[in-house]
Amino acid sequence: MGYVSAVPVPQPRAARAAVPTGGRRSLAAALLLGALGATVVLLSAGQIWAEGTASVGGGTVPVEADGGSVTGVPTALAIVGLAALFAVFAVRRTGRTLVAALLALSGAGAALAALLGASDSAALNAEAARISGDTAAAVAGLSHTVWPYVTAVGAVLILLAGLFALRFGKSWPAMGGRYERTGAPRAGRRTPTTDPDRPEDLWKALDRGEDPTRGV
Repeated sequence: MGYVSAVPVPQPRAARAAVPTGGRRSLAAALLLGALGATVVLLSAGQIWAEGTASVGGGTVPVEADGGSVTGVPTALAIVGLAALFAVFAVRRTGRTLVAALLALSGAGAALAALLGASDSAALNAEAARISGDTAAAVAGLSHTVWPYVTAVGAVLILLAGLFALRFGKSWPAMGGRYERTGAPRAGRRTPTTDPDRPEDLWKALDRGEDPTRGV
């Protein structure tokens, strides 16, 4: 009758240390959503958000305002969100939860500011007053482009990245984690001791290129 070995079969190191599949997917999704959302917000905030005309010297001239003139909040919050997205991997436990919440709030705030800016006319009125030299001048034929809504969509992506971090962030790895698993350096190989009273030890020491008489 044969014997059954109780020694466990060693598993590959990568399999033991791998992040769960769900964690990898949520990590990739959060990175993609956050980076893409911040890029969309930063690019669309530089586009023309509002257009109109101003009366100057009996005629009219076109006036326009970009997203930065209407409101600088989405741009600022996108930068904050992008920083928080990468800071998530530098912290753990409660710190990771707080940074993830900051990431989500940055997206929500940027989206709200963009939607409010979609109907704002103050920037165009200020531009009309500057062009005409009349502080009471108001823009005529006010219209808004699609860019404020594109900005809001990008901000929503940042918000989703924050929600992913809040929900799945506990299973994500942290930077420098492999160095924190062990608190002490790995012990080096000890040099075998040589017993001068054992001829076999003397021959082994000579084979290693050591002087077997040292320390005797």
